[in-house]
Amino acid sequence: MSTPSFHRVLAEHSCAPLTRREPTWLQVNVGKRCNQACLHCHVDAGPKRTEMMTEQTAERVLSVLAATPAIELVDLTGGAPELNPSFHHLVAGSRHLGKRVLDRCNLTVMFEPGMEELPERLAEYRVEITASLPCYGPDNVDAQRGKGVFERSIRALRRLNALGYGRPGTGLVLDLVYNPLGPSLPPPQYSLEQTYKQRLRADFGIEFSRLLTLTNMPIARFAHQLHRDGAYAAYMQLLLDHFNPATLDGLMCRTLVSVDWRGNLYDCDFNQMLGLDLGDEPTTIWDVDDLSSLAGESIAVGTHCLGCTAGAGSSCGGNLL
Repeated sequence: MSTPSFHRVLAEHSCAPLTRREPTWLQVNVGKRCNQACLHCHVDAGPKRTEMMTEQTAERVLSVLAATPAIELVDLTGGAPELNPSFHHLVAGSRHLGKRVLDRCNLTVMFEPGMEELPERLAEYRVEITASLPCYGPDNVDAQRGKGVFERSIRALRRLNALGYGRPGTGLVLDLVYNPLGPSLPPPQYSLEQTYKQRLRADFGIEFSRLLTLTNMPIARFAHQLHRDGAYAAYMQLLLDHFNPATLDGLMCRTLVSVDWRGNLYDCDFNQMLGLDLGDEPTTIWDVDDLSSLAGESIAVGTHCLGCTAGAGSSCGGNLL
């Protein structure tokens, strides 16, 4: 039995098609190069990838940001975004424009050559950090992200804590990200956050701001894993069975625009990886001066959208409910 289209799922629940409100969030994927090659990565990032945003494209991103006062958050992702030579320029330029900046950091990048001063630079610009840590113990983390990743992640978190990240009253945000190891929905975000805080504090003396739970999206490497294990149909049925209309209002695509390393625009990071164009035809960062002009447009959807609307919902900001 095939999974029904997302348009059909919306219609069956008497939900209107998705349209964008005024964008307040620009997610910038600066490239696919990464020092890790995680099993669940929907970007297919890794050490051998060479796709990188150019300085010219980064400058255009900053120009469009300057012309779009409604954008509040600049969300830098990859790959490991810090490995792009324009990373610090994007951070400084966005902060100069009064935008909040978020760095989606895998933590272990801090130990790569040339990254010795990265934590201090992030703290200097008061960059918010969202860091993946799939468990509070080493086995699941190393299984998903590579041998030794947990130990290096703990070292990185301690260094960030020493700078004030994740500690009350500093204003330096350090969020952690959990996603399941296999084809299941994440547990309730708040209760898992309490477990994370208790275990990381007791075992390692680590503090952090929030835990964000993300559903594994059935695309790229994770989809390949599902097909390999004969679990794709069952996982899609799990997502479909847990479709929750209450999540639709908070979907990140309602207020987010995603730009890839080439400057192409998309409704979200997942659509970007699937090549689902924003609007009726390909649109680039050079075609739009003010991103607010995209308000009211239809959002491209696919069956992968069931991953964002299952249960309590999932987005790059964690639970939607």
